[in-house]
Amino acid sequence: MSHAEKLQRLREQIQASAGSAPIGLAKDTSNLFRDRKQAPRQKLDVRQFNEVLSINREERWVEVEGMTPYVKLVDAMLAQGLMPAVVPQLKSITIGGAAAGVGIEATSFRYGLVHETLQELEILLPDGRVVVATPDNDYRDLFYGFPNSYGTLGYALKLKALAVPVKPFVAVRHSHFDDPAAFFAAIEAACAGDADFVDGVAFGAKEFVLSEARFVDSAPYTSDYTYKSIYYRSLRQRDTDYLTTRDYIWRWDTDWFWCSKNLGAQNPLVRRLLGRERLNSVFYTKMMRWNSKWGLTRRLDRVLGRHRESVIQDVDIPLRNAPAFLDFFQREIGILPIWICPIRPYRTDARYTLFPMDPDTLYLNFGFWDVVRRRHAFPAGQHNRLVENKVAELGGIKSLYSESYYAPEDFWRIYDGEAYRTLKDEYDPEGRARDLYQKCVLRQ
Repeated sequence: MSHAEKLQRLREQIQASAGSAPIGLAKDTSNLFRDRKQAPRQKLDVRQFNEVLSINREERWVEVEGMTPYVKLVDAMLAQGLMPAVVPQLKSITIGGAAAGVGIEATSFRYGLVHETLQELEILLPDGRVVVATPDNDYRDLFYGFPNSYGTLGYALKLKALAVPVKPFVAVRHSHFDDPAAFFAAIEAACAGDADFVDGVAFGAKEFVLSEARFVDSAPYTSDYTYKSIYYRSLRQRDTDYLTTRDYIWRWDTDWFWCSKNLGAQNPLVRRLLGRERLNSVFYTKMMRWNSKWGLTRRLDRVLGRHRESVIQDVDIPLRNAPAFLDFFQREIGILPIWICPIRPYRTDARYTLFPMDPDTLYLNFGFWDVVRRRHAFPAGQHNRLVENKVAELGGIKSLYSESYYAPEDFWRIYDGEAYRTLKDEYDPEGRARDLYQKCVLRQ
């Protein structure tokens, strides 16, 4: 079925549902980490919008449908000697989801966030209209307002994105530090160098690893982290490493960074029982949602007399304030390891309405995904609120894919409520989609 035929079928769905409950998407995957309150919704089936439409090697762009998972997109592009300029770390993430949310990877010090690599968006608006938004056409306000809107302004059905050339292999150098100041200085220096990828991990108060990777034409060997070996452990054990480009792109997916430990999947016996085909983010996400539904770990914590709070967040902090955030986080939250990935805005001439970043600033993304457990009771959301307050204090910004606890006035101050309401009035005048606060904080 052609893209035009899919679009016509979708329009017919929307017309048939006119005047019904707010719309949502019927789809097979989601990388949102917040439970949603059950409410009537008209679900539109967009699962068929999952094809790579065109790859242009000379001009270095790809045209792709919004529900295409990155694993499918990457495979199609690698066959042409290219990759998306920014590939979020998990195979199950779709490019449309990364456009409406915030996507990051170890190329972000050079190319910014996923939405900065986009050149054109075909967007299904909540009332059924379909518009094409570019940086310089009549829908430029939607183009710049779409990132971080999480479906509240519409859904990306087709996107045109920047592609970059690749080589067959990646050589990785791991540098080890016991001092955070030296570690942060090394990140800044690496971002000014010739690396193709830069990221790091904090394993403890005095244990940091900076990884710099470069494309190479050949390799003396290649490591395999898709089954028995675990990538994040190798950072502490190696100074250099080589992977195929595809395996490097998905180095974090096999163990969901390190979160597979919560499913016992780092135990060699469990690993063998699961098999290679289940060691990936798709399987772990399904297990996480199953546990969320039935609450097994919550019940276990109650039996053991522990109080728990999930703290699953990505926050972007200006480099100059990174030491202060790390000190706060280790003192008040205490989750380890922490993924640390540099970001420098790619489009210095652009301002993305709902995710503003200073184009002259190098930011560090701190990614932490675990549960805080205490022996004493504490208010709901206490640790997430601490994170939100500290991020705001240090001039940072938080992604909205997980739990948020902002008061309305604080939320709209950070995420430009006045500009958002203008966009909402223009592109969803009937209020057929929830607004950003309802969806991301109230979880409607």
